[in-house]
Amino acid sequence: MLSRAATASLSVSAVSANPSKPSFFFSNTSKFLGLNHNLSFSAPNRLSNFPCLSWNTKKTANKSRMASFTTRASAQPLKNADELIDSVETFIFDCDGVIWKGDKLIDGVPETLELLRSKGKRLVFVTNNSTKSRKQYGKKFETLGLNVNEEEIFASSFAAAAYLKSINFPKDKKIYVIGEDGIIKEVELAGFQYFGGPEDGEKKIELKPGFRMEHDENVGAVVVGFDRYFNYYKVQYATLCIRENPGCLFIATNRDAVTHLTDVQEWAGGGSMVGAISGSTQREPLVVGKPSTFMMDYLATKFGITKSQICMVGDRLDTDILFGQNGGCKTLLVLSGVTTLSMLQNPKNTIQPDFYTNKISDFLSLRAATV
Repeated sequence: MLSRAATASLSVSAVSANPSKPSFFFSNTSKFLGLNHNLSFSAPNRLSNFPCLSWNTKKTANKSRMASFTTRASAQPLKNADELIDSVETFIFDCDGVIWKGDKLIDGVPETLELLRSKGKRLVFVTNNSTKSRKQYGKKFETLGLNVNEEEIFASSFAAAAYLKSINFPKDKKIYVIGEDGIIKEVELAGFQYFGGPEDGEKKIELKPGFRMEHDENVGAVVVGFDRYFNYYKVQYATLCIRENPGCLFIATNRDAVTHLTDVQEWAGGGSMVGAISGSTQREPLVVGKPSTFMMDYLATKFGITKSQICMVGDRLDTDILFGQNGGCKTLLVLSGVTTLSMLQNPKNTIQPDFYTNKISDFLSLRAATV
């Protein structure tokens, strides 16, 4: 199982696209990680959750700078719903595969959310899907008959904009967007200059002898999310910005391999778009969506949440469950989405949630069974 019997303090240095040319900002970057470290941009390197950051580990007695890891046993089936509910103050739910599949609500969701609210629990909804803004997701919840406040919704599109604000991204620099309307709306609300997005989906490159593609040298960040209008033009434009503009950031909303565009089939996820740009630039992105800790730290600060009082509920091991574990939360895997029981119990799987169950409405049936 997942062995984490180590403690370490972390010192951080982040990358510039060209280490010979200085970056133009990032003095305030460390707070998005919840670390008391200053970041300096130097040379490319890799890390799983924040691939553009390098971490040097060393022993220290300073517990405020320690990341503690504990060995996890195999996941247990959820049997006592009341015990789990009473042990936490906040439930964070993934959306796709947990609340809905495509545009179809999963059975028992409204009653389950109502139960948790009646017991005074805070509910937060966190999704790696960047195609919608918080406001647009609010409308989707409403369409599905769910009463969810916009302030309870956190999409990776919002996380990208929030991250850029957290590092004081210069307002005179531009953002090139590979993604859909969600990212466009969130960076616009944050007051940043941007271009690209869906409208570049119709652009083509006419390759001919001597042709040179021009790009805006004032682009300081490329944000990549799920994009149904993805094409070669976008790959080349993003590549030029990242490789040739000094200090240009490569930010990914997520690296999900698959997504639920419909309720009957899995579809290629945002990770496929991110992978194309990573391949052409030979750079790894900074990921702001799950399982990175940025959104967890943001939520904990915004709501004043104690992370040990949170239960993260999701259908993916490598994003949702790892997101909860990275944040020090309790974790519940539901089998209503991507992960199956055989995948969870596969000997090669090293990510083990605290509990698993079929779907979130099992809270209702389990409670009834114990009455």
